[in-house]
Amino acid sequence: MADDGSAAAPEPLLQVRDLCTYFPVRSGLFQRVRSHVKAVDGVSLALAPGETLGLVGESGCGKTTVGRTILRLIPATSGTVLFDGRNVLEAKGSELRALRADMQIIFQDPAGSLNPRMRIAEIVSEPLVIHGLVKGRDALRHEAEQLLERCGMPRSAADRYPHEFSGGQRQRIGVARALALRPKFIVCDEPTSALDVSIQAQIINLLMDLQKEFQLSYLFISHSMSVIQHVCRRIAVMYAGKIVEEGPRDGILSAPTREYTRTLLRAVPVPDPKRRRTAPVVGAIQ
Repeated sequence: MADDGSAAAPEPLLQVRDLCTYFPVRSGLFQRVRSHVKAVDGVSLALAPGETLGLVGESGCGKTTVGRTILRLIPATSGTVLFDGRNVLEAKGSELRALRADMQIIFQDPAGSLNPRMRIAEIVSEPLVIHGLVKGRDALRHEAEQLLERCGMPRSAADRYPHEFSGGQRQRIGVARALALRPKFIVCDEPTSALDVSIQAQIINLLMDLQKEFQLSYLFISHSMSVIQHVCRRIAVMYAGKIVEEGPRDGILSAPTREYTRTLLRAVPVPDPKRRRTAPVVGAIQ
């Protein structure tokens, strides 16, 4: 997206070092911890201002857990997350509150992420209320309408409920809510996977336009290499809780070093009904 590939690399906005997130497995009468599921196991990555890093892998590989752990929606087991020079995992009080304003998320399921009992104006303006940035009903309403309009929704949507909209429209509302606090960094957690292909393109174009306008940095999570290759200049491939390959998009696509990455590339649909392709089989990492 906004990454121009210039030689002078900017200081990373986000640095993740040896991040681990383990979930305990309990059993027995007293529910004692018998083992751990290593959902994220030693992940390290960096993200520059205005850059989009694609995190790709099959379902269950831990990529969503990475995004949510970075935002402290899930507690980390160990590791370091630095955002704009601040330690995210150790932040408390006002520092954590400020970090939450700068770091937002767009969820995979647009229906499940919107409160069905709240009107759209309340949903979009809720972050502004929580952080005390805008006060007064009229001012909140105006800000919500502006955000909705910027994300391709009519102002009249503010008075309606989530169930009255299509999946693509609900995702636009989710994008507007994520944008409300003018963050620097957004985790895009498979924001197009629940949408039709034609709507996917619209949401991706919206995210690209917003990135240019607001100088946003994205961690774009997806299981689809076809989506990642259109959105990101740099790709990290994740398998079984680990980053197994990372590099510039063109290098990953033209000369992947891991068999798992080649398997993901072979799974990309080919728009030619006459061309046959053998079904991809996920094998051991080489």
